[in-house]
Amino acid sequence: MQVATKTLPRTGAATARRTTVFMKLVMALSGALFVFYVLAHMYGNLKIFAGVEAYDDYALHLRTLLTPVLPFGGFLWLFRAALLVALVAHAYSAFYLWRKANAARPTRYVAKAAARATLRSRTMRWGGVALLAFLVWHLIHFTWFKVNPGPDAVGDSAGLLYISSFKVWWVVLIYAVAMFALAMHLWHGVWSASQTLGWATSRRARTNARAIATTIAVVTSVGFILPPLLILVGIVKGS
Repeated sequence: MQVATKTLPRTGAATARRTTVFMKLVMALSGALFVFYVLAHMYGNLKIFAGVEAYDDYALHLRTLLTPVLPFGGFLWLFRAALLVALVAHAYSAFYLWRKANAARPTRYVAKAAARATLRSRTMRWGGVALLAFLVWHLIHFTWFKVNPGPDAVGDSAGLLYISSFKVWWVVLIYAVAMFALAMHLWHGVWSASQTLGWATSRRARTNARAIATTIAVVTSVGFILPPLLILVGIVKGS
């Protein structure tokens, strides 16, 4: 009985550690899909610099990918389904790890470690919540209802909707704040994923991981916000 009593806590602790490692792995892999998505989405948005027609062609092309093997828009729906699964997995694993961290905080060591947490890690959680709220608005804006807060008639043109929307200062402000949150989330997420996946095991590897995280965060956020800013100041126009 004494052996069993001593073994159970160790087994429980080992299981908890394995679960924590698994949840970190889920966060890293689901996050990797989102990194791919935001980079591809950012690149697509830059099509607006080539004109409304080029942007509309890009939007149409997304719906004709893998046709006729898939129906019109089939690839987009499959990819959205994959993103939804990844989003649920990412949010659940984040909540699990946050709850575990809170449960451990009464110990002196963990309490001190939490006190020394950087601003990036502290804002990671709330930045994720802000990005989730922004995602809902973004889908309402450009996908579900195609709300046009701008002054121009846009018809069915994705490019005209894009340009008309960002002629309004508060819309650009919403996106600018969201892109700042995205940059912080990407930086910390890519850096954390490199550690979880075992890619930052040496000084040089850690330096490279930080450089990659910084590059992805800066390129993505700047690439997203640059077109709206240039539309707002009148450099990029619909005609």
